[in-house]
Amino acid sequence: MRAIRAATAKAGQIINALKKEYPKARISLNSSNPVQLLVSVMLSAQCTDKRVNIVTSKLFIKYKTAADFARADLKTFEQEIRPTGFYRNKARNIIASAKMIENEFNGKVPDTMESLLKLPGVARKTANIVLSNAYGKLEGIAVDTHMKRVNYRLGLTKNANPEKIEQDLMKIIPSKLWNTYAYLIIEHGRAVCKAPVPHCSRCVLNKICPKNGVTKRL
Repeated sequence: MRAIRAATAKAGQIINALKKEYPKARISLNSSNPVQLLVSVMLSAQCTDKRVNIVTSKLFIKYKTAADFARADLKTFEQEIRPTGFYRNKARNIIASAKMIENEFNGKVPDTMESLLKLPGVARKTANIVLSNAYGKLEGIAVDTHMKRVNYRLGLTKNANPEKIEQDLMKIIPSKLWNTYAYLIIEHGRAVCKAPVPHCSRCVLNKICPKNGVTKRL
């Protein structure tokens, strides 16, 4: 319990410091509705949000609903999303998910973790992002590569598995801040706590960060 209390207090310090540093931290993927959000998040795997937004700026003119994605021609769709990488697998999963949404969920993106996880290619990270940003539901914490790297360096987790990291963080961060925390850490990971070399000299968390795993820093 003592360790949990200490980690909770430290997490509070981190949140307060990063809120001042990144007051506008929020999701950076562009979308107009839940199905477009779902597609954007699926496309963002192993791809930058910036590149995804470039691709979806054209894609979402053509595809607006689950029915639109469900009816997409696979080969055409592959080429439309090709710049995001791993396009064949992403195309299959997106079209299959859209068909499931149409057939099993009346054309509406599910609003529960259990149902979202039934969709092809959807794991907890994607589900958490959709639930929190589309429906305002906080059932967990989205863990991406920035979250994995930064929280390990900060000493808030010793795990490498995203689901175990999520469980570690859920114990020490108030549930109302789960979404906020993820975007603060993502912003910090992009701007300062970079891979492979973090900019520790200009980091607002420098004094409280144990720098776990850091072998070289700026």
